[in-house]
Amino acid sequence: MKSADLFLGILVALIWGSNFSVIEVGLRDLDPFLLTGLRFTFTAFPQVLFLRRPRDVPVAALAAYGVLFGVGLWWVVNLAMAKGMSPGLSSLVLQFSAFFTVLLSAVFLRERIRMPQWVGMLLAVAGLVIVISHIEGTSTDVGIALVLLAALSWSACNLIVKRHKPADMIAFVAWSSVFSAPVLFILTYVVHGLAPFHALTHGVSWRAAGSVLFQAYVTTVFGYMVWNNLMKKYPAASVAPLSLIVPVSGIFTSYLVFDERFEPAVWGGIVVMLMGVACFVLAPYLWRRAAVVA
Repeated sequence: MKSADLFLGILVALIWGSNFSVIEVGLRDLDPFLLTGLRFTFTAFPQVLFLRRPRDVPVAALAAYGVLFGVGLWWVVNLAMAKGMSPGLSSLVLQFSAFFTVLLSAVFLRERIRMPQWVGMLLAVAGLVIVISHIEGTSTDVGIALVLLAALSWSACNLIVKRHKPADMIAFVAWSSVFSAPVLFILTYVVHGLAPFHALTHGVSWRAAGSVLFQAYVTTVFGYMVWNNLMKKYPAASVAPLSLIVPVSGIFTSYLVFDERFEPAVWGGIVVMLMGVACFVLAPYLWRRAAVVA
């Protein structure tokens, strides 16, 4: 990966980590379903008024990405956090998407997984298991299952991008959100009725508005434009591991904002996980070096 692309990938991972605390701020004032719906409304508008619908991506694929991304990923994450998952732990569990992406790419796109990548995967999984096993009182089995489901949805989104390789990523993200927002508002009404919408008529707090706009324009439009371009340009095994930086940023931000603390064993798990990230990112280099030596 070129150094400029690597820098952008790391920057997006740091933004995504802090986004979990931004979500938590928004959940203090808004219904979790409505918060997600507003996020994708602003992700779509006003961008779609100025950007043409991507012609190189079938409408069915655009709709599938929008529903998987808006509902399967972020609606599920918000629901899990509303049920008690902390921002830091949510950012950790969601990173199983890196492994799902690599494995699904190997199955459906025939991308090879090298030995250093297997080692990195095992190390990262071990680190995540250590962290999760030492977390107390910040999650439930249901919450963890929900975030794992969200991680699987994210990996499916990555495969759609790699399969169709949209030329204009901003247009792709904006237009896919057109399919996300209506489904999210329908889910809000089905589950909670009109109460969340009535609450909007009484005004929205500054912190809720800031949470929505940050999620829409910084996390989604900018972040996924960069991320999807990287997924289009490089093998999944080179890009997906960068998302494992997200939990480090997520935990640190949650500590600063909400004073979320973890015991030493959790930090040990994070170190093991980062060792796995290093193996993942350096895998292509290590494989070339081994070939040269051979």
